[in-house]
Amino acid sequence: MANTESAQKRMRQSLKRRERNRAHRSRMRTAIKKVRAAVAAGDATLARELLPATLTVVDSMVNKGILHANAAARTKSRLTRAVASLKAA
Repeated sequence: MANTESAQKRMRQSLKRRERNRAHRSRMRTAIKKVRAAVAAGDATLARELLPATLTVVDSMVNKGILHANAAARTKSRLTRAVASLKAA
């Protein structure tokens, strides 16, 4: 347990940030799951509609420091390729 006043404040800040980050991360994961579900179902129109919003959410997680830039690039690349493969099929 934190003893000093500054350590107590740091704990309060950490708790707030952790909850905020969890909410943002959850929102991102939900968006990604929706795109992947649309791809798995073969619904190209829905996947194309969801993709831009999902990529925006992933980018915003990088700006907030929740996701590493390379991890975001990898995720975006995989989603884009999956949606593009539906068009070809």
